[in-house]
Amino acid sequence: FTPEVVARMEAGVAAVGHVRYSTHGAKSVRNVQPFTVRFREGMVAVAHNGNLTNADALRAELELRGSIFNTDSDTEVVLHLMATSLGGAGQDPASGSYGVNSSIVRRAADALSRVQGAYSITLLVKDQLIAVRDPFGFRPLVMGRVPPPPGSGAKDAIVFASETCALDMIGAEFVREVEPGELVVVDEATGVTSCFPFPLQSRKACVFEHVYFARPQSTVFGRSVYMSRYRFGELLAKQHCPPNADVVIPVPDSGVPAALGFAAASSVPFQQAIIRSHYVGRTFIQPTQEIRDASVKLKLATVTDIVRNKSVVIIDDSIVRGTTSKKIVRMLRDAGAREVHVRIACPPIIGSCFYGVDTPNRSELVSYRMTTEETAAYIEADSLAFLDLPELQGVLGEEAHSYCDACFSGNYPVPPPPGSLSASAPHKSLKPRAVEAVDSNGDENRGEIYP
Repeated sequence: FTPEVVARMEAGVAAVGHVRYSTHGAKSVRNVQPFTVRFREGMVAVAHNGNLTNADALRAELELRGSIFNTDSDTEVVLHLMATSLGGAGQDPASGSYGVNSSIVRRAADALSRVQGAYSITLLVKDQLIAVRDPFGFRPLVMGRVPPPPGSGAKDAIVFASETCALDMIGAEFVREVEPGELVVVDEATGVTSCFPFPLQSRKACVFEHVYFARPQSTVFGRSVYMSRYRFGELLAKQHCPPNADVVIPVPDSGVPAALGFAAASSVPFQQAIIRSHYVGRTFIQPTQEIRDASVKLKLATVTDIVRNKSVVIIDDSIVRGTTSKKIVRMLRDAGAREVHVRIACPPIIGSCFYGVDTPNRSELVSYRMTTEETAAYIEADSLAFLDLPELQGVLGEEAHSYCDACFSGNYPVPPPPGSLSASAPHKSLKPRAVEAVDSNGDENRGEIYP
């Protein structure tokens, strides 16, 4: 955003922005959001966090009816469903008026009633800002309020974001979460109104937000992300602390809270012996293995004096492919570590995410292909242990049933796209319980800022 672009934006009264990485379709400029289109009612901009599991089927149906797509993003499916919706001439999804562009609200409700999967969506039209969250509430979406300058006589500004840390950055007050299945309309004339136009479902919030995805300073699904990760580390230490460990080392940055919890519970000293360059992004979402390998080398460096001749415990939030863990273990051995023990503050990832986290095909998931012992040998660690799923669920307490843990359990709340789970067979040594959990259901900021 050049100064000239920002200057033009200052004349406006509303905006939609998007910083999500692509989880559906090619990682190309044409899929960059927000998407803007012109309807009969005027221009519409849309930004979407999540994944639609039936997008390909809907796309094929729309193309047979004559729709022409400009991208291969699942978000464009929503726009075509809105364009072809007859709901704009129908009744409001809830009693009450939504202003002069209420037909857009009806079109959005009608279109989203046909999609399946995960979505937190914002729509911007000339005089309305619309925010919608899917009935399962997979992805977070919060509403905030920015007070006007004193004495200006202006109204509060309403903002929506994926995480509360985005509100903090702009000085907004957190108001509440957008509820699963809720459609919120901000209108200059009528203020903030909402309705629930979709059939109610049991909430299935993404537990991986608390494991890795969300910023630690955020409150997501009503819980502190930092405290969740700290507690995961404490429980991990009580289960799997190596004997005679000399130092606890986090993999920065997302492993830090869990490592602090692990160190506190085990009384093993905490040290930041791995230094991260903040000029390199997250490696597991890089598009190719070659780029991921190079990124690890650029991203991380060791403090040799801390690890030389020590038995070190590495704490990381998760293992996806295992390639980063392998390079970190080698890096610590090269720095002189006597023993390297790896501890992971979540259960083994055995399933792909189809709801907005860009995890790979399950055939690439190291814990799907290998047992824990085999994975330890692959990453060249002296030992490897994970936080057990029941322990993670214990941190969530009575709300555990309201979280999606499909990446750990294989239990998908919404059926994945056809054929997505049948591309590969599990490793012969995978625990039968995990195999059954996956197969019985077989047939994803960082966030988004939407001011």
